[in-house]
Amino acid sequence: MDLIVQKFGGTSLSDEQSRRHVLRHIVREHEAGVNLVVVVSAMGRSGEAYATDSLLDLIRQNGNALPLRERDLLLSCGELISASILCSLLNAEGIPSVALTGGQAGILTDNRFGSARIVEIKTDRINQCLAEGRVVIVTGFQGMTTDGEITTLGRGGSDTSATALGAALSADIVDIYTDVDGILTADPRWVSNARPLAAVSYEEICNMAQNGAKVIHPRAVEIAMKAGVPVRVRSTFSEGEGTLVTHAQILRSQGIWTDKTVTGLAHVRGVTQLAVLNQDGLADLQLRVFRAMATHGISVDFINVMPTGVHYTVSDLDTPIAIQMLQGLGFEPNVRKGCAKVSVIGGGMNGEPGVMAVIVEALTNSSIPILQSADSNTTIWVLISEEDLAEALQALHTAFGLHLSPGLGI
Repeated sequence: MDLIVQKFGGTSLSDEQSRRHVLRHIVREHEAGVNLVVVVSAMGRSGEAYATDSLLDLIRQNGNALPLRERDLLLSCGELISASILCSLLNAEGIPSVALTGGQAGILTDNRFGSARIVEIKTDRINQCLAEGRVVIVTGFQGMTTDGEITTLGRGGSDTSATALGAALSADIVDIYTDVDGILTADPRWVSNARPLAAVSYEEICNMAQNGAKVIHPRAVEIAMKAGVPVRVRSTFSEGEGTLVTHAQILRSQGIWTDKTVTGLAHVRGVTQLAVLNQDGLADLQLRVFRAMATHGISVDFINVMPTGVHYTVSDLDTPIAIQMLQGLGFEPNVRKGCAKVSVIGGGMNGEPGVMAVIVEALTNSSIPILQSADSNTTIWVLISEEDLAEALQALHTAFGLHLSPGLGI
């Protein structure tokens, strides 16, 4: 019998109407004779009663004084509510089901509260429940240490729970249900003619997720890729197949994917560019700059190291402390706030001439200056002013033919 892991996000569970759509997807697979493990997130988004961010707001009202261990106890409540409500809906439909916490489902983690890593999944209890003919509902985003402490897995933790369970159970596929029709060529809020993708490789969706696309967490994709478990990103609110994510060679063999030069665009807003010039000829300037950033937990990106100095970016949220640290070292950085990082991503980009030329031409024709750039085998990044972001995304989307049918573009 086939085994599918389904994961439903917070918006899919936020109200009665949405939960009926969730129920429809579960019933469809159950009636087809499929074994089902269903991973759930906390209901809704920030501001709604049981959402994770709403639970965090309860702590903030008291000065964030709650220790990390107890914080994880609180944050685990949202998924418990979702699992219990869904279990009641299934039982009311005559479908036997059981709700399990992450720990009860066998998800064992280390003891890093708030950002725990899965170290092992013991599948005995899930397999027993499946053998009894039950749909197994598992609270996402959480696990348990070997000494019984509840932990949470950090942002995107429910995606991680789903693909990790898929890997441990040798699932046929992991279906990630969300509020969009799969993975699109760009964010539709910024690009009006963004197009759904039928399939992408693990590497491409990892790059898209790491560079700002919010559809699936990159750690979840990495787990699926290592185990070779295919993933589908689908809409809770339609019957569409969504986007299949698996190895590129498998997609080629099925004739549903080719080495497209560019697959899609992603972006990150709220970026500050910092430039520290080596006016005094210091031999260790780069070391001093990046050691200071690391010491204060500041994540750096878009790094260009030259004999004349360094250019890099930080989040706007980290900008004040980054400037303070640099000034404390005796440096006076050049600061450019209000930037955005745009990523052009494609599995067929490696060794393909002319990709950067298309980017430069598209942005030049739109009078958009490139402030900095970098590249890898599958991605080219450009830094621009955030006020140019919408126009830049649309110009690049058109230049690479991403609005056209699959396979077109340079």
